[in-house]
Amino acid sequence: MRIMAIDYGDARTGVAVSDPTGLLAGFTTVIQNHKAEMVAAEVARMVKEQGAEELVMGFPRNMDGTESLRADHYRAFAALLEQTTGLKPILWDERRTTIEAHAILHESGKKMKAHRKNVDAVAATLILEGYLVKKRLERGE
Repeated sequence: MRIMAIDYGDARTGVAVSDPTGLLAGFTTVIQNHKAEMVAAEVARMVKEQGAEELVMGFPRNMDGTESLRADHYRAFAALLEQTTGLKPILWDERRTTIEAHAILHESGKKMKAHRKNVDAVAATLILEGYLVKKRLERGE
């Protein structure tokens, strides 16, 4: 089962898709758009193209675990995604994913200026990998 992860943002949205077995992160991309309706339409197109059967979306939380001020904005986008794709997104704690994504890019030798193009896709991959690990643990693997 292919699973798609989304790192939703104001200007860019990272997308990562698992392999067909749902065990490994594979395809990644960034949607360059700030309009929620356009982003949702592009995600819906990719859901069909990639054959995703499940959506997981980064959800903003504060370091103490409480919901961030943007939580309602993300819930509204998740509802739009459900309406557009027919799949109900699982809201996944995205604390530190962007920070970790920047660290990964920095360690790989990317210049800070180049991070902007890739950080959202890397963050989506981190969201996807965390979710895939949870699913494996639930299955007892």
